Formats: sequence, structure tokens, C-alpha cells
Amino acid sequence: MSAYTGKYADELIKNAAYIGTPGKGILAADESTGTIGKRLSSINVENVESNRRALRELLFTTPGALQYLSGVILFEETLYQKTASGKPFVDVLNEGGVLPGIKVDKGTVELAGTNGETTTQGLDGLAQRCQQYYAAGARFAKWRAVLKIGPNEPSQLAINENANGLARYAIICQENGLVPIVEPEILVDGPHDINKCADVTERVLAACYKALNDHHVLLEGTLLKPNMVTPGSDAKKVAPEVIAEYTVRALQRTMPPAVPAVVFLSGGQSEEEATVNLNAMNKLKTKKPWSLSFSFGRALQQSTLKAWAGKEENIPKAQAAFLTRCKANSEATLGTYEGSANLSEGAAESLHVKDYKY
Repeated sequence: MSAYTGKYADELIKNAAYIGTPGKGILAADESTGTIGKRLSSINVENVESNRRALRELLFTTPGALQYLSGVILFEETLYQKTASGKPFVDVLNEGGVLPGIKVDKGTVELAGTNGETTTQGLDGLAQRCQQYYAAGARFAKWRAVLKIGPNEPSQLAINENANGLARYAIICQENGLVPIVEPEILVDGPHDINKCADVTERVLAACYKALNDHHVLLEGTLLKPNMVTPGSDAKKVAPEVIAEYTVRALQRTMPPAVPAVVFLSGGQSEEEATVNLNAMNKLKTKKPWSLSFSFGRALQQSTLKAWAGKEENIPKAQAAFLTRCKANSEATLGTYEGSANLSEGAAESLHVKDYKY
């Protein structure tokens, strides 16, 4: 058998293609309780279940926003939450034509004998959890592997270990009806130039697709969530057109056209940078057999969070900020984003966090 042909095969292919619909993308709202706590504390809001739920309700019920989204990644708590009026979030999303997804990894642990490199845990009991999530309405999943660029990093051990972990996760998801988003994030931390990032990205993606193939993963029923190819956070910035050229070239060299879509992570870029870079890729005249879209967390929520500030009276203002970013990124998937003259507060600020833990 070359690839998974089980009972969910047709459904996986259909859902992966749907998530990759041009003009739509993914909202990553799967921050763990600790991470969402940091976001809330930045606006002086207490990290309790009611506030976490209120923020997510604000996002999911923004009038007009869901037309620009094809998927929302949820944290386990959020998958089972309801709106203030008692409607399950899963129903809100489904009615808006948005597939609910779920984060399934259990965070990273250090790889012994390396210079602080990591592998991702969460394979134990994953099949059972996927069955429960599918029953609760989830139709895709996310697993984040993290690699870093240093003088001797990423090591071949870290590349292989993370590629194999992603592949095991992917086939377990598919056997249980969930489209796996394969996310090998190469952190932007460091002084390296764009050539170094391109080299590492190509090596990492090549290893991932070799592993996915070895594990008989149905590529048509997967999505890739990579970093954009950019200079390091401590290096001089380059133009969006350069980022577009290097990123698309890395994908052309490593990513089979069987995969329907790439949903980029924002990786600490400002909201506006992430959108402009995605737009530049979609304007690029070259071979692109997959759709190029977004799976943004920080880069869809930052200005919304600032506008909300935890106050009920600010909800309309916050939802307007969220709608603006959703529409901007939808346009970027089509290469028609013209830039926003009136950036809301927070849209231009760097969201980079060193050694970012999700």
C-alpha cells in the first residue's frame, strides 16, 4: 500500500481541499491555557475560563468574519465550550461554513545530547483522543514540531526525529478521520540570513515528506503549515517580494503537488507583515500547484485583543478589528491585498517572542 485508503480517505481529501479554498484560511485559536494567559495579561485580563471563552466567542461570532475562514483550530477546552447564550462553538463554526480543528500535541521536550533542540510529545493515546475529537465535531488536527537555526542546528537527529513524529501523528489522525496539519516550524530566532533559512527549510521539508511517504500518509488529505522563509529576527529585513521568491522556491523543491494547500504560520511577524508577505507569494508568477493560505494566531488576534481590553463595551470595536484582518488575509490568498492605510493599534507591532512556546 502506498498511501492510506481506509474508510475516511474520501472525506479527508474533501476536507483538506475545502480548507485550502482560495480566499479562505485558518484562525489558530488553539493557544494552551498558559499561552492564552500571557495574551490576556497583556491587556490586564485575568486568565479564567469565562474570560478565555469570552475572547473566543468574540472572534467566532464576529459578523461577516467566518466567510473568510475555512477552519478554526481549537484547544481541547474550547472544543467543548458554548457561547453565552448556550450554543456550542462547534455549531457556530459549522453553520458559518468553517471546519473545527483541534490541537493534539502535548508540547515539546528536550532531545538529550543536543544543544537545546526539542521533539514533540503526544503520540500516546492519540488514536483514542482523535476518536473523541471527531465525535465532538473536529475534522482536522494540528501538531507543532519546533526546530531552531544555530551554528550547528538543526541537527540531523532533530530533523529526523521531528519528521518521524509528524508522520506518525499524521497517519494516526487519518485513521481516525482527522486531516492532519503538518507543522514543522523553524523558529525565526537568530542573526542568520535568508539563504540560511532557505537551506534549513528545504532540508526539513524534504525530511518531512520522506517520512510522510514512509508512513503511508495520504498526502491529498493533509495540509502543510510551514514558516515563511525569512531572515532571522536579529538580521536585516528584506522585501516581501524576496521572502515570496525564497519561500515558494523552497516549497517547489520539496513539496509534492498532491498536497492541496500550504497554510503558513505567522511566526511572530506583525499582522501587517504576515499579510503583505502572503500577498507577495500569491502575486508571484511561477509554478504553484498548491494554494497558499494562512493559519495565523497572533497575526489575526493582536489588534483585536488590544481593542477589546476585556471590556464588554469594546466588543464591536474589537470585532471590527478582527474582521479587517480576516478580510485582509483573504485578499492576500488571492494576491489582491492593497495594504491598509488605517492600521488598527497593534497591527504593525512585531509579535516575535524568543523561543516561542505555544
